[in-house]
Amino acid sequence: MTPAEESKSGEKRLSDDINVLEAEVAQLTMELERTKLAVREMMAAEDPKNGVFHHEEIFRLQQDKLRLEVEIQFRTNKINRINLGISDMEPSEGLTNGFLF
Repeated sequence: MTPAEESKSGEKRLSDDINVLEAEVAQLTMELERTKLAVREMMAAEDPKNGVFHHEEIFRLQQDKLRLEVEIQFRTNKINRINLGISDMEPSEGLTNGFLF
């Protein structure tokens, strides 16, 4: 898929620059920590005795937390693939020979 086709499909492509990926991981990690703190604060602010619940906000924040964890993992995996010299577009050697591994 060409970059123009990717932009039309709406898919966001990860950079091939390790420095950019590491900066994104650092930024996402800070955002993840803020989200975890917000979840803890919302849970502490709940008062079931008085009918104060924040379940919708907590659920949304937990979804954000999971999304951030996945984004960090994607970038970390991309950095590892670059360091190992593995291209995204190449099938594994075993696959071309008829084996999965």
